[in-house]
Amino acid sequence: MYHFLHSNTYIRVIFKVIIEGSSVRTLEKIYVFCRANYGKDESYVKETDRLGEVLGKRGINLIYGGGSLGLMGCVSTAAAMHGRRVLGIVPSTFIEKNLIGKTCEKELKVATMHERLLKMMEFGDAFIALLGGFGTLEELFQIVSWAQLNIHQKPVGVLNVNGFFDGLLSFLDHVVE
Repeated sequence: MYHFLHSNTYIRVIFKVIIEGSSVRTLEKIYVFCRANYGKDESYVKETDRLGEVLGKRGINLIYGGGSLGLMGCVSTAAAMHGRRVLGIVPSTFIEKNLIGKTCEKELKVATMHERLLKMMEFGDAFIALLGGFGTLEELFQIVSWAQLNIHQKPVGVLNVNGFFDGLLSFLDHVVE
């Protein structure tokens, strides 16, 4: 279920730290990429809630795209319910058009998607992608490409619920070969 994005120059273990509580690396804040809807499979919501709970139990604060809709709402609510601080980084256009609902705790308004990505890098100690669409993939690929370029050394992983990322992981293995 837990997979690690990798390339020939970049391998980082993130879920061992989160799920098993390993002291390999201290993580205080994790940025989670995910969608603002629930998806078709109930297990997506269950595993997203579980991730928020685990973050809370491990004392890891959540940073995410903001809002209360879909999986973004699930992970933020679960993390907050388990005593963690939650920060949503939201482009102003999303707020103005009410595209994502209300963030459950602190919200940082930014002007553009690019500024959002820069803030993700600044604030996050690690990154996890849950299922999502083009926005999730765009953010994930940007973070991974920055890791390959040694712009950062932060762990990057995906939560592969019911094989959601199988095709992508297979493609990435092909690309690395």
